[in-house]
Amino acid sequence: MPDSKMVRARLQEARGAGGLEFKFNPSEYTVSKSANWHAPTGNRKDKSGGEPEYKGSAPQTISMQILFDDWESALGNVTKKVDQLFDWCTPSRTSVSSEKYQPAELIFMWGSNSQLADHKFYLERVNVKYTMFGRTGNPLRATADITLKEFPDPNEGQNPTSGAIHARKTHLVADGDTLQSIANKEYGNPNLWRGIATFNDIDDPLRVTAGSRLLLPSTDEAAEASKTS
Repeated sequence: MPDSKMVRARLQEARGAGGLEFKFNPSEYTVSKSANWHAPTGNRKDKSGGEPEYKGSAPQTISMQILFDDWESALGNVTKKVDQLFDWCTPSRTSVSSEKYQPAELIFMWGSNSQLADHKFYLERVNVKYTMFGRTGNPLRATADITLKEFPDPNEGQNPTSGAIHARKTHLVADGDTLQSIANKEYGNPNLWRGIATFNDIDDPLRVTAGSRLLLPSTDEAAEASKTS
């Protein structure tokens, strides 16, 4: 049975309230990144070849395996959580009037591991294997091998105060923090705590685990979520 006090890894939508908390943290994950170089062919006298020319870097990728397990539940079924992964592989329109599609922007969050939270990814690949079933055939356990690829940021290098649409802050929860105190610190208004709760799928605002990292909506987003909650 998983430890309720453990800081859990999660995939969180960068532009919305959707997220998927892992019941079990990954035992390992792989991060890869490469640079693109072009080495021109040298002349016959130059045995080492021409000087390589830098053509840019390839997107960073993260690969891991996620375990879904619901066998303890009377009517256990892991399908809903697995379907969330498949939904993130489906592109959506950038706006109602636009014909341009793009994948969901995701953040891989795991406590104080800011190396991951500072990047946005899209879900490039999902491969699911169901390994346990109930009497009625309902899937009770599954493993999902996923690959996240770094999302291109057209606003990279811009001043963070320029209003870039991709800008999104996070907050590392410290001992004694509450959603109200975090909202007061970030927005100057403790009443906007509901916006933080909505963006992080927090049902009980009194249970905020120290060491976890929260996604922070903009002031306008927090105000709107607090108004409708």
